[in-house]
Amino acid sequence: MALIDKTFNSFLDHLDDRQRDVVAGRFGLNAYEEPQTLAALGKKYGITRERVRQIQAGALQVLKEKLVSHPGIAEFAERSKKYLKNSGGLSKKEDFLKHHRSFVEDLSERHIDLLREASSVFFAYPEDREFWSFYYLDKKNLEEAKKFIDELLDFLRPKKNEILSSSSYREQFNSFVKKRRLSPAHAENYSNISKKLHINSYGDTGLAEWPEIKPMTVRDYIYLVLKKEKKPLHFVAIANLINEKNRNKKALKATVHNELIKDPRFVLVGRGIYGLSDYGYKPGTAREVVKRILNETGPMRAKEIITAVQKERFFKPNTVLVNLQNKHYFSRRPDGTYQVKK
Repeated sequence: MALIDKTFNSFLDHLDDRQRDVVAGRFGLNAYEEPQTLAALGKKYGITRERVRQIQAGALQVLKEKLVSHPGIAEFAERSKKYLKNSGGLSKKEDFLKHHRSFVEDLSERHIDLLREASSVFFAYPEDREFWSFYYLDKKNLEEAKKFIDELLDFLRPKKNEILSSSSYREQFNSFVKKRRLSPAHAENYSNISKKLHINSYGDTGLAEWPEIKPMTVRDYIYLVLKKEKKPLHFVAIANLINEKNRNKKALKATVHNELIKDPRFVLVGRGIYGLSDYGYKPGTAREVVKRILNETGPMRAKEIITAVQKERFFKPNTVLVNLQNKHYFSRRPDGTYQVKK
């Protein structure tokens, strides 16, 4: 039997047999592989769910009274309280578990739930749409954390472009925390419980509402991949990168290709190869690209035109030269340069 089980079993020895079994069943300890419902335990004893609830409540009251006199459990409760206080009053559940397992290796979440119910030293906040599950000391800490997160989100929203272009989230976060004279470690714990802050597969942090931070569609993932890779890619390579970065949902090559075709942000620069318009890639046929470049720069020699075209499109040199010979659109000047025919 694990040491932690021995400690908690000696704590449960303060209860009578049925109280002990109800508590073990409700928290999934000892012979119970999973926490049991009130109905399941009521059926076992031939009593109502309400009666099981009453037995559980009475048992927890006994444990609460005996906790102070139980060395192992009292120390555990005190260490939990101290850890939460040093963490700013709260801790994400997984961080809390990781810390406690550093000195109690076989500790489980079920043991912590029993300790929390029996001691009332700290409380649990269940996962919901806005927050991950976490433990906290009191309502004041809870409200402070929520206020901090709301203010942080309001501070970050106008800085979206700055954060995404320079990956300066950490700089902005530190600036925000410093102005509020809050411990950086406490601020980090507060931000860790929020689902509205997210880290994408490239390690960038920002608001979950930003598609570049938390892509929700294949189109979002395409944009993120092309932006981070900073070069044109074949649609098959894009699909492979999406699947590599997002293992939860497979992106089909055909779906990726269809999205690339439909979105003007994605520019066809070669056969099946797409670049991001953010990086200067512009749509158009070879003739349209040559015409635009000449209109922007003025007359140029053939080699100069080919070089300029290939900076943004993957056209073969002969394709560019053939288009330059089209006298309906381009004319060759006496000095050997080409211009758009007026």
